[in-house]
Amino acid sequence: MINKHDYHSNTRKPLRYIGFDYSTPGLYFITICSQNHVCLFGKIDNGKMILNDAGKMVEKWYYEFENKFQDVKCYEMVIMPNHFHFIIEKTGVNIQNGGSTLISIVQWFKTMTTNEYIRSVKQLGWPRFDGKLWQRSYWDHIIRNQKTYENICEYIFYNPINWKDDELYKP
Repeated sequence: MINKHDYHSNTRKPLRYIGFDYSTPGLYFITICSQNHVCLFGKIDNGKMILNDAGKMVEKWYYEFENKFQDVKCYEMVIMPNHFHFIIEKTGVNIQNGGSTLISIVQWFKTMTTNEYIRSVKQLGWPRFDGKLWQRSYWDHIIRNQKTYENICEYIFYNPINWKDDELYKP
């Protein structure tokens, strides 16, 4: 099962697997947290995530991965009030120059969502964020087999139901 303490720690440590080529085809589980774990993307009601407009915007940009990156396919995901879990596959199809790296994919996502969020603060009155929308880094896990994939899918599915037990829970 996923150890949530691996990606919620305040201690700065290398989060990437040293020596691994993150442009390699395969499945990857990624978690991105809002800066200071502020709940900006909706709320949990009766074990179900109810996305607000900002959460719907995050969802929209997630599904744009496949349009922006020819070698990326989107799988399971869940947007939580202050973080976002998702699985993508680096397919290795139609790639040139070695393909997209996880860091370039995540940076693009953070840029797109931050820019749209800022526009919506100005135009639609969305809540402001302090400094940055997203935390500096992200957490990733290389999915190496079917059992791990199934465990992560289960974790994603039950994440809203288990919200009150989450380290990032804010009532």
